[in-house]
Amino acid sequence: MFSREEKVPQFRLTMVQYAILVVFLILAFGLWRLQVGRSDYYSSLAEQNRIKQVPILAPRGKILDREGRIIVDNYPSFSVLLLRDQHRDLMTDVDMIADGLRLDPKDLRTRLRRIAATPGYQPLFVKDDITPDELAWVEAHRSELPELDTITVHRRLYPKNGFLAHLVGYVGEVSEEMLNSPQWELYNPGDIVGKSGVELQYNDILMGKNGSRQVLVNSKGKEVGLLSDVPAEPGKPLRLTIDLDVQIAAEQALGDENGAIVAMDPHTGEILAMVSRPVFDPNEFSVRVSRENWNRLITDESKPLLNKAIQAQLAPGSTFKIIMSVAGLQEGIAQNLVVNCNGGGDFYGRFFKCDQKHGSVNISRAIYDSCDTYYYTLGEKLGIGKIAQYATAFGLGQKTGIDLPQEVSGIMPSEEWKAKNYKQKWFAGETISVSIGQGAVAATPIQLARALGGIAMGGVLRTPHVAFPDELPSSYMQAAAHYNDEKRVPIDAQNWTTITDAMADVTRIGTAATTHLEGIDFAGKTGTAQTVSLEARSKMGAENKKKFSDNAWFVGVTPRRDPQIVVAVLYQGGGWGWHSGLLAAQVIKAYVEKQRRLQHNATLYAVADEPLVSPKKKLEAPVEVSGVWHEPDGTTDGGNELQGGRIKIPMGKGKPPVKAAPGVDAIEPKPSEVKR
Repeated sequence: MFSREEKVPQFRLTMVQYAILVVFLILAFGLWRLQVGRSDYYSSLAEQNRIKQVPILAPRGKILDREGRIIVDNYPSFSVLLLRDQHRDLMTDVDMIADGLRLDPKDLRTRLRRIAATPGYQPLFVKDDITPDELAWVEAHRSELPELDTITVHRRLYPKNGFLAHLVGYVGEVSEEMLNSPQWELYNPGDIVGKSGVELQYNDILMGKNGSRQVLVNSKGKEVGLLSDVPAEPGKPLRLTIDLDVQIAAEQALGDENGAIVAMDPHTGEILAMVSRPVFDPNEFSVRVSRENWNRLITDESKPLLNKAIQAQLAPGSTFKIIMSVAGLQEGIAQNLVVNCNGGGDFYGRFFKCDQKHGSVNISRAIYDSCDTYYYTLGEKLGIGKIAQYATAFGLGQKTGIDLPQEVSGIMPSEEWKAKNYKQKWFAGETISVSIGQGAVAATPIQLARALGGIAMGGVLRTPHVAFPDELPSSYMQAAAHYNDEKRVPIDAQNWTTITDAMADVTRIGTAATTHLEGIDFAGKTGTAQTVSLEARSKMGAENKKKFSDNAWFVGVTPRRDPQIVVAVLYQGGGWGWHSGLLAAQVIKAYVEKQRRLQHNATLYAVADEPLVSPKKKLEAPVEVSGVWHEPDGTTDGGNELQGGRIKIPMGKGKPPVKAAPGVDAIEPKPSEVKR
């Protein structure tokens, strides 16, 4: 028997009873939590043990030219996915996966850790565009590596040799930095999106919507049934204003030289061609660009990723003199201004050189002979205020608003500009350099095409664009609304005639006489722009002098008034402007010849607004075809009798010269793909 002293105290028994009660309550709560509270969650986990979800990637929409010919297409390939919802320790399989797919295991582990925070249903794209033997390896290891799967992916097929590369751009996997920005917050890791050019600008149209496939799998990961199949919605095709025939001519004209060419219809602002050199191959980006190639591209001094048509800010040289001429005539100064050029002139205590002794020069000769002395004098009389006023009115120093990303604004200096940026006053001598497009003036090819094309149009400027605004979805309507806007800068009719006639003489008897095109009303303006000062160049060796050669500019139109096309050429290191004029002439010639080919009959003429007539019919007056002045007897005079005016050419139904961009299969688009 226990003594009274050996009995357990009552309060200890009570404490033990309460402890047992608490344990049972905890166990009861845990049981309730498993079976009731989180039943949906654990049911979902169990479901994932037997259900596999595989994404179906939507092919991007094709990119077409203005006639529906293919510029960018797609090609089918296989990609390997690492499914992260298989509840396996994926890190233990990394070495085996990397070995079979020829990957760096360290890089694969880094990518797995980086994606660890994202939802498990999002797969990791392990390798794109795999080879047939890699595909066979994945199929042979299904049971060992159930987390691996393959899907068909439609990769971008771009034209060869970098054709249209800067305008079209390229695609790539959305980056972490992009996913953290509002514009891309709805996208998922692994999504292929536009990174530059049209691919970026109109990504929402081209991208489409991904689908998914849910399948039943057994314990070894083998598919045993299909639960659901949500098809992908392909991206919509996008028709550009680009004319492949004009683009080919521009690409061939510039060749491998550094620079840019822009061809535009100044009546509408539609870009017909755009070339930039040096170039890159966007096909390198359609899968995944290697680190080595990427570093090579971004460290290359010639900047192959730079679209010089909209991003090269350089002194425009003597092409700026056309804007100076408008300012001088509109202000009533240039009409009676005659300057005696003896190879330069003294201004503000300094001698400014001209390239030759022109003698007596009026405004017309100043344009076609590009006399610096004349424009020094005109600039002195106008002052930087008026010069900046007219240059700004014609769009210099500001973006044109073209629908391509990363356009730059250029520079149009003024007293206010210098005070704001340098906290210094403007010196009168600086105006002299600005007068010939040097000094602080910096323009892009697209700006000069719009400005000089607008002047040839009588002061009407349009916004450049590469997509047809009326064919864009409603989400783009607000952004595209200004593409049809026009800006008017007053130019008196007589002043307009004086300038455009002198521009026509540039290609006939002036600085670009070697570019003359027989039978085509070809007008323009040359420009030679220094890249370093004459003093600095005099101290350079032969190699550096070549490296810092003058840039050659040319802006040409046809016909001289109300032109159908304006072509701006930047030839870096090209020397004299007429070198660029020769390149522009090739593009102009190709454009005009195409328009003539597209007539219903090469022997028919378009006479104003009247019906077509046969040349055999007696004509009461000369008639105009593609800028050629036809006499009543059918002969032509390619001299001073050329006249301007909008060329009206009926479009024929002939077969186009090319069916697709170079290197892209000529697959005829379905009628639904092209909105006419």
